[in-house]
Amino acid sequence: MAELIINHNKIIQNIKKLDEYLNKNNINWTLVTKVLSGNYNVLKEILQNDIIKNCHSIGDSRLSSLKTIKSIRPDIVTMYIKLPALISAASVVKYADISLNSSYKTIEALNREAEKQEKIHRVIVMIEMGELREGVIREDLLRFYEQVFKLSNIEIIGLGTNLGCMYGVEPSYDKLIQLSLYRQLLEAKFDRKIELISGGSSITLPLIGMKKIPASVNHFRIGEAAFLGTTPLTGKKYQQLYTNAFEFKSNIIEMALKEGSPDGIIGEGNVGFSELSLEDSTLRQYRIIFDFGLVDVDTRHLTIKDQKLSFSGTTSDMTVYSLEVCDDKLGKRYKVGDKIGFQPDYMAVARLMNSKFIDKVIK
Repeated sequence: MAELIINHNKIIQNIKKLDEYLNKNNINWTLVTKVLSGNYNVLKEILQNDIIKNCHSIGDSRLSSLKTIKSIRPDIVTMYIKLPALISAASVVKYADISLNSSYKTIEALNREAEKQEKIHRVIVMIEMGELREGVIREDLLRFYEQVFKLSNIEIIGLGTNLGCMYGVEPSYDKLIQLSLYRQLLEAKFDRKIELISGGSSITLPLIGMKKIPASVNHFRIGEAAFLGTTPLTGKKYQQLYTNAFEFKSNIIEMALKEGSPDGIIGEGNVGFSELSLEDSTLRQYRIIFDFGLVDVDTRHLTIKDQKLSFSGTTSDMTVYSLEVCDDKLGKRYKVGDKIGFQPDYMAVARLMNSKFIDKVIK
């Protein structure tokens, strides 16, 4: 079986470096663990480290993952970072101390559940800032806050926004200033203190070094940088973080010298995809088949470590690479049973962690 190797020590080092950096810049932060898909063993290695005490909270987009986090560390403050479904209100209140919201109807349901469970549920209200995903329309913000401030078992602790996830709208100083001004407006209008301005994620990190984070923006939700060492703003390594905490290894299950192009009528019945160019594939090639497929991961999010191997195609549970040059030395480099390494990006790790067909090896 193919395996995802997880170096938890490198993840811990990333968390420590981020914590020091964000603390120096007066920013609280939530460690977002959704890339781990609630894996108990990996979460345990990370959450039991003392550095976690410095985080404002631990966030996830799956309630089952928050349940696992609470089972490992009941003392940890948890945050549900996906807008709650009405049907899940009871579980949200049970497993999440804080949730991000943009629907008054949902917050009403959370209030009722919090009253039943004899809790005060904390909420960060998300504002629409151009990404056209979650967020209260800015023109409705005063009316929205006027309603939610009246709920007995809801404590509004912040306002936030999400940028860069769907359309890729980049965070900017101007957008974060707008967020800060809304805080001032709300505090003046309702005479209520709003503790957090949750202004960004890993994509916003580079703005700190550019001095483009307003002083009032004091909370980030960080996942990719902590686990992969990269920022989506550039797709590259961020500062001195480790980018190789995860390695994917797959087994060669067949290797043979085959024709360069398929033989037969090409129809529409394939379930995978290929990058084969029929016009350019006249030479015979070594075809190497690996034991993973589309069910496990999108190959476009993997980088094979041996650059002499080129991607040919993938199906539901097998993937094919080729040795373009028919050289005996190259052909003898590998054999059936060998494991070949790949570097996964954030989305690849998320898919691989979620696949029950991939072994997870912690080191």
